[in-house]
Amino acid sequence: MPFTVVATACSEETVSAPLPSVLALERARCKARSARDVPPGAIVLGADTVVALGNAVLGNPGDAAEVAAMLRRLSGTTHQVFTAHCLCCAGSDREARAVTMARVTMRPLTEEEIAAYAASGEGIGKAGGYAIQERGDRFIVDLQGAPETVIGLHVPTVAKLWRELTDTALPGYRGSSPSGPLRAVRP
Repeated sequence: MPFTVVATACSEETVSAPLPSVLALERARCKARSARDVPPGAIVLGADTVVALGNAVLGNPGDAAEVAAMLRRLSGTTHQVFTAHCLCCAGSDREARAVTMARVTMRPLTEEEIAAYAASGEGIGKAGGYAIQERGDRFIVDLQGAPETVIGLHVPTVAKLWRELTDTALPGYRGSSPSGPLRAVRP
């Protein structure tokens, strides 16, 4: 479906919440609600991914040193990844929100692996300092939940929220059946 990426006035650092899942929801809502230059009636999607080790939130590292520090903390642990989605109708108070969660177990990493991955730049700006859709997947030994949650956009959740907000199906997607989840339909 056609879409436009727009700037947002939301500053993630100013959003706070007592739990990682709620933090992700509040950030997604902030992003959707502060979208700029959006015509009234447009459907706006905001999403946010938070990596949590217990209740400690690991942010989006800004440089290789921060990536390395995060990977050292996550090495050999099971952590949670929350991806929140907020769909809203611009110019109104109508919105639909949901959060998905995955448990990710990372194998113990060597200092050489951490240094090489951090130097690659791939983890910069990624929640928790890694990306499973790229080379970070080799560090993962178990993932309970949808990989899309860890990647940062869980399309079946977006489709559910779309139906909730608009009372129509998400264009280009069909609903789940007893045999499986929502799937992309390519024209």
